[in-house]
Amino acid sequence: MSKRTFPGEALGIAALLAVLALVPGARSDDGNREGTEQLVDRNASQMIDEGRRTFRFDTFGDQAFWGDALKLHQAIAGASLGGVGSRVSPNTALAVGLKVDLEALPVTLRNNLAQGNVNLDDPATTLALLKLNSVVGVTGFFDANGQIQSIGIQCVLCHSTVDNSFAPGIGRRLDGWANRNLNVGAIIALATDLSVATNLLGADDKSVRAVLNSWGPGKFDAELFLDGKAFRPDGLSSAVLIPPAFGLAGVNLGTWTGFGSTTYWNALVANLEMHGAGTFYDSRLSDPQQFPVAAKAGFNNVRHDSDLITSKLAALHFYQLAIAAPKAP
Repeated sequence: MSKRTFPGEALGIAALLAVLALVPGARSDDGNREGTEQLVDRNASQMIDEGRRTFRFDTFGDQAFWGDALKLHQAIAGASLGGVGSRVSPNTALAVGLKVDLEALPVTLRNNLAQGNVNLDDPATTLALLKLNSVVGVTGFFDANGQIQSIGIQCVLCHSTVDNSFAPGIGRRLDGWANRNLNVGAIIALATDLSVATNLLGADDKSVRAVLNSWGPGKFDAELFLDGKAFRPDGLSSAVLIPPAFGLAGVNLGTWTGFGSTTYWNALVANLEMHGAGTFYDSRLSDPQQFPVAAKAGFNNVRHDSDLITSKLAALHFYQLAIAAPKAP
């Protein structure tokens, strides 16, 4: 029986070291080549930063839906500020569960707020907060004259809140926490033009608004625009509690129905719920019996010339996995 030889014995230690020296990233002691472990750490840190930015600030181009189609920005501005309707003040926005990022506010504004010198019933203040990018999960798009032109939303609208350290609804961000004060239905119902929703659902404006207002705080019906079923068999709303996005490490299925993984739901939500511009495919949504609305709208195979979603999903998931569940009270 022949003796087994190891690479170091066959090549000689000097030869083995020479081979290792040719492997990229194998050495880090000469200061000229990044070590493998350092490279992994740097990539992980970069993915965390990219994922956090995506989670907090990326609209995926969904302003084409929330602004251009629903015209929510016009309802926020009101008729006196270039929009339509009675306008949305900061107090109204806080009442429907929107949050303000304290760290995005200049010190002078914080001081004025603390002293009661800011009119929170003035819709102009709402636009000023949007210009500061301080409304969690909502981005306003303004022209050169400072007039709002469109509005988009981010993941954190539903899946983050604030610690209320300054005032109720105003504080430091708590990424991953479900916003259980957010009344998504009431916010959408603020839109003056719901034709994109009525056409999709084949329902009249009054019925759609009634459904939206039936959801209540902290709830969202993710399947309404897929199956068109607004109510359960017992007559109660089909809307369910908004889930947290923390503590997802080791969680393989993203919903209690087992419909898909967390990465799958990130893609579905970005494309079909936020209405961003990306690529999404799921043959199950072509079933006209289970998902009549999705099948008719072609949601089983969504394609955009410029995909603003797919390349960001890996870092987004990586950041979500890093958000640990807080200690229970």
